Amino acid sequence: MSVRTLMIDVDGVVIRHPQGLRWDHAIQADLGVDPERFQSAFFAVHWPEVIVGRAGLHERLALALPDFAPHLTPEQLTAYWFAQDAHLDLDFLDQIAALKGQYALHLATVQEHLRAAYLWNDLGLKDRFEAIHYAADYGCGKPDPAFFEAVAARTAHAPHELLLIDDSARNVAAARACGWRAGLWDGTQTVADVIAGAEAR
Repeated sequence: MSVRTLMIDVDGVVIRHPQGLRWDHAIQADLGVDPERFQSAFFAVHWPEVIVGRAGLHERLALALPDFAPHLTPEQLTAYWFAQDAHLDLDFLDQIAALKGQYALHLATVQEHLRAAYLWNDLGLKDRFEAIHYAADYGCGKPDPAFFEAVAARTAHAPHELLLIDDSARNVAAARACGWRAGLWDGTQTVADVIAGAEAR
């Protein structure tokens, strides 16, 4: 019943703003974009389809931008967004790297296609992890049981051979309900302690 692969969440785990700020905290000063209008015009309307791969990010931003940022192109906004939401937690990554001989290291994250590619290629996570499993690629995301089942099937692992480290208690509970091991990451414990606690359940 041993764990073979660690499945690591990205936002809130691998990527954490050092001051705990949101990626869009300065978007009004930097780009002249009201973050509340961005949320209501884009995220509330378009994001549910984009995040599971049923619509393209740039395609839907092109529809929404006239409502809240007509002076920007989709490419300009996503370039800013991705760069601002790219604070790697190097201490966490160092702790994970030390476990590479014991476990395979994968990412399990709720992303659309363009940011997943940015994380993997531009931020270099492909050099630290063996694979990335993300919502738009599977057509579903955490905490949907279908996501956990699909990841297990793609990796040809039994559920108990997978261990999720995530900053969402809801995702941790969902993974456990699907037979995975899972530990909650809040930055107060070492990675090794979170893994030990998850394996002991």
